[in-house]
Amino acid sequence: MTTSDRLIEATRELLWERGYVGTSPKAIQQQAGAGQGSMYHHFAGKPDLALAAIRRTAEELRGAAGQVLDGPGPAYERIAGYLLREREVLRGCPVGRLTMDPDVIASDELRAPVEETIAWLRERLASIVQEGLDRGEFDRPLVPADIAASVVATVQGGYVLARASGSTDAFDAAVRGLLALLAPRTDTA
Repeated sequence: MTTSDRLIEATRELLWERGYVGTSPKAIQQQAGAGQGSMYHHFAGKPDLALAAIRRTAEELRGAAGQVLDGPGPAYERIAGYLLREREVLRGCPVGRLTMDPDVIASDELRAPVEETIAWLRERLASIVQEGLDRGEFDRPLVPADIAASVVATVQGGYVLARASGSTDAFDAAVRGLLALLAPRTDTA
C-alpha cells in the first residue's frame, strides 16, 4: 500500500471513529505510519486528505450496496438483501455519520460526496421498486421515491437506535418491520 493510500485509509478510519474535528493531522500520521512531510507531499492539507477519504468511503459504500442491489432476482429480494447485508451496526454508517459532523456539513466540498452517495442510493432503490411494480411483484401501489427514502431512513435510524442502546436489536427490529411492510401479501384463503 502506498503512503498516499495509508494516509487515506487512516483518515477514513479516524473520521468514522472521531469525526472531522477529532481527526488531527498528527493522529492521521501516527495511524498511517507516515511523517508530516509525506502527508503534505501527497495532500495540500487536512481538508484535501479528508475529501479523498470521504470520496473513497462513498465509493466503497456504493460498491457494496451495488453488489446486492444490481444483482438478479425480484425487487423485494434485492431490497431485503440490501437491508440484511452484513454491517458494523454498532459503529454506524461511515457515510451517514458524516451527516452529523458539523464541519463536514458546513463544507460544500466535503458534503458533496456524502450527498451524492445518499442520492445515488435513494435513486437506485426507487428504480428497483419501480422495476418491481412494472413486473407486478408488489400487490399494492407504492411510490418508489417514498419507499427508497423509507429504506434509507430505516437503515440510518437503525444505526442510531443500535448505537444508543449498545445492541443491534433495534436495527434488526427496524429492518424486520420494514420488510414486513414491503412483503407481498399471501392469500390465506
